[in-house]
Amino acid sequence: MTAAENVCYTLINVPMDSEPPSEISLKNDLEKGDVKSKTEALKKVIIMILNGEKLPGLLMTIIRFVLPLQDHTIKKLLLVFWEIVPKTTPDGRLLHEMILVCDAYRKDLQHPNEFIRGSTLRFLCKLKEAELLEPLMPAIRACLEHRHSYVRRNAVLAIYTIYRNFEHLIPDAPELIHDFLVNEKDASCKRNAFMMLIHADQDRALDYLSTCIDQVQTFGDILQLVIVELIYKVCHANPSERARFIRCIYNLLQSSSPAVKYEAAGTLVTLSSAPTAIKDLVMDILRVLSTPDLEVRKKTLQLALDLVSSRNVEELVIVLKKEVIKTNNVSEHEDTDKYRQLLVRTLHSCSVRFPDMAANVIPVLMEFLSDNNEAAAADVLEFVREAIQRFDNLRMLIVEKMLEVFHAIKSVKIYRGALWILGEYCSTKEDIQSVMTEIRRSLGEIPIVESEIKKEAGELKPEEEITVGPVQKLVTEMGTYATQSALSSSRPTKKEEDRPPLRGFLLDGDFFVAASLATTLTKIALRYVALVQEKKKQNSFVAEAMLLMATILHLGKSSLPKKPITDDDVDRISLCLKVLSECSPLMNDIFNKECRQSLSHMLSAKLEEEKLSQKKESEKRNVTVQPDDPISFMQLTAKNEMNCKEDQFQLSLLAAMGNTQRKEAADPLASKLNKVTQLTGFSDPVYAEAYVHVNQYDIVLDVLVVNQTSDTLQNCTLELATLGDLKLVEKPSPLTLAPHDFANIKANVKVASTENGIIFGNIVYDVSGAASDRNCVVLSDIHIDIMDYIQPATCTDAEFRQMWAEFEWENKVTVNTNMIDLNDYLQHILKSTNMKCLTPEKALSGYCGFMAANLYARSIFGEDALANVSIEKPIHQGPDAAVTGHIRIRAKSQGMALSLGDKINLSQKKTSI
Repeated sequence: MTAAENVCYTLINVPMDSEPPSEISLKNDLEKGDVKSKTEALKKVIIMILNGEKLPGLLMTIIRFVLPLQDHTIKKLLLVFWEIVPKTTPDGRLLHEMILVCDAYRKDLQHPNEFIRGSTLRFLCKLKEAELLEPLMPAIRACLEHRHSYVRRNAVLAIYTIYRNFEHLIPDAPELIHDFLVNEKDASCKRNAFMMLIHADQDRALDYLSTCIDQVQTFGDILQLVIVELIYKVCHANPSERARFIRCIYNLLQSSSPAVKYEAAGTLVTLSSAPTAIKDLVMDILRVLSTPDLEVRKKTLQLALDLVSSRNVEELVIVLKKEVIKTNNVSEHEDTDKYRQLLVRTLHSCSVRFPDMAANVIPVLMEFLSDNNEAAAADVLEFVREAIQRFDNLRMLIVEKMLEVFHAIKSVKIYRGALWILGEYCSTKEDIQSVMTEIRRSLGEIPIVESEIKKEAGELKPEEEITVGPVQKLVTEMGTYATQSALSSSRPTKKEEDRPPLRGFLLDGDFFVAASLATTLTKIALRYVALVQEKKKQNSFVAEAMLLMATILHLGKSSLPKKPITDDDVDRISLCLKVLSECSPLMNDIFNKECRQSLSHMLSAKLEEEKLSQKKESEKRNVTVQPDDPISFMQLTAKNEMNCKEDQFQLSLLAAMGNTQRKEAADPLASKLNKVTQLTGFSDPVYAEAYVHVNQYDIVLDVLVVNQTSDTLQNCTLELATLGDLKLVEKPSPLTLAPHDFANIKANVKVASTENGIIFGNIVYDVSGAASDRNCVVLSDIHIDIMDYIQPATCTDAEFRQMWAEFEWENKVTVNTNMIDLNDYLQHILKSTNMKCLTPEKALSGYCGFMAANLYARSIFGEDALANVSIEKPIHQGPDAAVTGHIRIRAKSQGMALSLGDKINLSQKKTSI
């Protein structure tokens, strides 16, 4: 093994601008200098040896004049020196001078200062020469009985390392350490001793654990972690031992150390399929919900949903219900509303997967229909609508709770949905009467126009003005634009605050809810006629329903509302009046049967779409087992043949060391070459190229610099600068290049946000022996691609529209492509931008010459990117006409919107394949 291939334990930063001292001056300082001079000289010797210098003449000088000193700093430096200095002759024999050094080691192992003893023991772990270690074994053994724990635990490590490398020097090490472990009281010493037994003699480690398995909870956390590792290794190699140690793992779940609980939980799930193990794990995970970070809470709820089963869903629902109630008691905050939405959706998913839980969840959630946060209330309403359709046994409960909270609903959108549910699922005479009572209560005194004129006569104050808010452009599910304006009163009167909710909606000019009300009244009136046989009661109920519709039409045509009724709403209410006046069987079927079937079809289509999406996701995953792979049965496998299952501890260690191997990277060299950027020309005196490795928040530039001249280039420096939200971590150090020599320079760049960045710079150098100024070679720019940070994501239509309205930066990109197929162009954009299409495939299927789709992606920094694609194929220009249209991109930051637009502009010009 050459000096360059030796294992290096010590890294020392060396200033490059200092001149190396001569061997004569160093020898003089080491012989005749004071302690401070000798310390500085020894440091310089260490640095020179690390840089590859050979200083054999100083070895005896250091042994004679430095080794006998008792200064602690010098002793610490000497340990570094003896570690790196060559200890053998070129033919591999030990130097004679090392005998003197060995005697010095022995004296340090018997030194009264525990720091010197412990440091020497740690140093001995790094020695690879058995001839040096053999005379020291009695002194090392004696250190196991030292009064100080620092010495004892380092003595254990030294014995373990020597036993592993040179077993013949201490063959009884496992027995020695076992006896030491039995009598030892210090936690760190016991941990080191137990760890050695795990790797050196596992049977002895199990024997010791068996004697104290009931006291494991009283041990320190560092020892408990090693015990978990041992149990995992034993049960992994011999599954029959699981029953012996599973109780110990259960006990460690109650440890006060989060690290021990985490490792014990992971081991329990790996080794046990018992439902109680998963149950405990889910309940432990839910404790993370106490954190205020919304993203952590979201991940926690997703993980809990993945782990939930029929055995532990009840406990999960109880915890989530408590969390929902907590959100109602805390002060309103943006994250509180979003957290409430997450809880509602999680409970929704639990109820759909486990219908038995729906009865416990619905009463709690329906209280939030009257919540001020419309988004959370909308999620509850969607859940209730699906539950009442799927679970027939819960319809009476849902209708009852809906009637209780109906009068307290504050949002017109939620009010419309509640009206539809009540009109569709009230099936008894009593429920229908209750719905009519609630509607009359919410509408107030009728006729509305006359009662309002009486109330407002002489009471409207002149300084009260109605203002129209700014107009907002919203995108609908079809990708088209709709205009929305907000009406607000500068100073609402007490009468406006005391108005019944439905009456307030109508006077504010929202007559869409009136159209929904007309449909609901028509449904319950037709159903009431079918249930009640008395003509008088039938006519009375139908007349009351028609009176309510007529008074709403009258209000809409008057000047009292802030906005007049629209023609669509007039047509809808008039149609309902006509249906009630005729009461034909055909209309009865349409209103009372077809509407419910439409909901059933929609829910079925939604379920199919989710299954199709899950199927696509599973198809994307790599095949880990081939059909013709042999099947390994764990029960029939010998202990030494357990290679088929990977050791999780070993995988964790490899991941921490960065040695994980990716199976999908079949040709790593080819993938690396794709990321190489040429920075200079082949005719430049210095040729440079960079391998750009993007690792989330870091960019590593590995720059190859080649001296193409016959001169020595001194102080060759890579100077870099950045444009965009990039930051150079440290300036690369200068180096010297021999003629036709090459070197690699690494530079780290931090990334702070998602936008296109540019790294530029130059290489400057001096020519050895030339009197001219510094030479400079300008480098080509390195463009950092935004696609390295963008990942496909998903969101609901409501969330998409909300973000579209909130985001202020929009970039409109004109479609300029030679593609002739709309769907091919959309797929090309999705592939080029890493965005996900939110528009269902069924909505995009077929051919009409026009396509609209919503796209969504999320960066690793948590930034959202939205896009609306509106494209068409001009049929009048023939079948070969190119796709035209626009793509609108919206983001919270300007850089994100512009960078994504630039990416689309570059990619859409490519020819479709």
